Amino acid sequence: MSLAAPVGRDAALPTSLGRVTLADFLAALPAGPELVVDGALLASAADTTVGWMEPSELEDPTPYLLAGEVLLTAGLQFIGDGGSPERIDAYVQRLVEASVCALGFGIRPYFDDVPDALVDACRRHGLMLLRVPESVPFAALGMLYARLLETQNMRALRRISDATRALLRGALSDQPEGQVLEVLARHMPLWAVLAGSDGRPRHRAAAPGLVPGIGAPAAAGADPGRLRPLLDKLFAGSGPRIEVDSFDEPHSAVVTGYPLRSARDANIGALVIGMAEQPGPVERNIVEVAVGLLEALGRQRTGGALAPGQLATALLLHPQTAVAALGRGGGPAKDLLAQCTSSSRAAALRVVQGIRADASAPARAATGESGRELLQWRRIFDTKLVELTDFGFSAITRLKVDDAVIAEAERNGWLLAISDAAEPTELAAAHQRATAMRAQVRSSGRSIRVDAVAVSVAGLLGREAGTLLAQQLLAPLLEPDDEKVRAVLRVLNGWLEENGSWDAAAKALSLHRNSVRRLVGQAGELLGKDLADAGTRAELLIAMRFLDPSMLAPAAADHSA
Repeated sequence: MSLAAPVGRDAALPTSLGRVTLADFLAALPAGPELVVDGALLASAADTTVGWMEPSELEDPTPYLLAGEVLLTAGLQFIGDGGSPERIDAYVQRLVEASVCALGFGIRPYFDDVPDALVDACRRHGLMLLRVPESVPFAALGMLYARLLETQNMRALRRISDATRALLRGALSDQPEGQVLEVLARHMPLWAVLAGSDGRPRHRAAAPGLVPGIGAPAAAGADPGRLRPLLDKLFAGSGPRIEVDSFDEPHSAVVTGYPLRSARDANIGALVIGMAEQPGPVERNIVEVAVGLLEALGRQRTGGALAPGQLATALLLHPQTAVAALGRGGGPAKDLLAQCTSSSRAAALRVVQGIRADASAPARAATGESGRELLQWRRIFDTKLVELTDFGFSAITRLKVDDAVIAEAERNGWLLAISDAAEPTELAAAHQRATAMRAQVRSSGRSIRVDAVAVSVAGLLGREAGTLLAQQLLAPLLEPDDEKVRAVLRVLNGWLEENGSWDAAAKALSLHRNSVRRLVGQAGELLGKDLADAGTRAELLIAMRFLDPSMLAPAAADHSA
C-alpha cells in the first residue's frame, strides 16, 4: 500500500494554518512590479488564495503546477516560433485551465518589455499579468510570499492559542459544557448544539449576529427532529468520525456532527455545529479542541468519577448502614472511599480545612472560579473529596500533608488546619477538631496541625477570639485612666488564679483578707456577675489570659487598699 500523497494539477499543497490571499500579495509588492492586466480574479482577490510562487521557462509548465500558484517567467519559451500570437494564446489558456493565480513576466535578459501578444492573451482569458522589472529578482518575490505566509501562520497559531485558553477556562467553570459552547461561538461564526446520549439538546449557543433560524440561541436544537437524522448517523457508528449535512436555514450551509464517545467507545453525546461555509484549518483546530474537552467532560460526568457518586448515593440513601460499613474491615464502602482518595486500599485519613490568609480577598465561588479552585485542591491533596465552604474549603485526604504541601497552599494565599489521622468512622470528629483550630490559624497567621498543638481552651480560642472575649466580659474593669478600677481588676485576677481562696489570694497579693473580699465584691458588682458560680469564674479566668500583662501587674496602691 502506497502512503504517498496524491499528486497532479488538482493536488493541494500541504495544509497551512494561515493563507496568503492575492490581495495580501499585491499589497505587499515592493516598488517596481506593475499590474499590466487586472485579470478576472482582481475583484475577488481578497478571497483568492495564493498557493505558491513558481519560476518556470517551460513551454508547458502546467504538469508541474498546483492550483493557485503565481507563475514567474522571463519569456524564454516565447523566443522564436514560441512567440507567435497563437502559441502565446495557447500558453495562457493552459495556465488558466491549470488555475494559475497570476503570471509575473520578468524584463530581461530576453525581453525589454512584456510582449503585446502576451498582454492581449491575458486580457482575453482573464489572467492577471504583472510586469517585473530587472531590479526585482524572482527570488525576492518568493521570499516575500514566504514572509507573508509565516506572518499569517503566526496569526493563525495565536488565534488557536487564544481560543484554546478560553475553552480551557470554560471547561474549568461552574457550568463547563455550556461555557465551552459559548466560547466556541465567540471565536467562530457558528451555532452549536450539544446533545446527550438520548439525542436531546443539553446546551446550545450561537455567535453574535446570527439571524433567527436553527442557529438562534432560543431555537438552536429546539426541534430535535431537525437534527435527528444527523444524530442517528453519529450514534449508529463507532470510533472517531464526523457526519456532514446541510440545512436551508441561514448559517447552516455546512452542518457538521461530532460524536462524543466514552473510553469504551460508547455513545455519550454529540456536538453539532452549523456554519455558512466550510471551516478552514484554524476553525477546524478550534472545533477539535472543543470536541476533546466536551468528550472529557462527558466522560467525567457519566463515568470518570464513579467512586464518589456511588459513595454519595450510599450515604444519602442509607447513611447509618453506609457509615457502619466504613468501620468494618474491608467491604465495598471502604474500597469506594479509598478510590475517592486515590488509593488502592483503605488508609488512615485526615481532614484539612483551608482559610484564606487575606480575609478581605473574595472567595473564588463569588468570582465564578470555584471549579478551578476545586480542581486545584483535588490535585494538591490527591483526592476527589473536596468541598468549598463559606470559610474556604474542606478536604479529606490520605496524605500526611507534609511541609511541601503546606508551602504550596501558603504560596497560593491559604492557611491550613490539619486534623490528626482518623479512621473513616472518625472523620466527623476529626473535622470538628480541625474546625476548633481555625480561630488559632487566623490569629497566628500560620498553618497548624491538630496533633502538634497542646489542646487548651485558650489555644483553641486563639488570640483574636480570646481578645474579643476579654474585651466583652471585662469591659467595666478596663478603664485605662481609673487606677481604682484597675486595682479591682488585678485583685480579681489574683483571686481567680488562687481558685477563689481568700487567704491564698491575700497572701499572693500582699493584702488583708478583708480587702480582697471587698475588692472582689466590687468586681462582681461592676461586672454584673455572680462570682459564686464556677462557670462564671472559669470564663473570667480564661478572658484574663488574653489581657496585656501590664494591666495585671501589681501597683503600690494595691498594698494599701
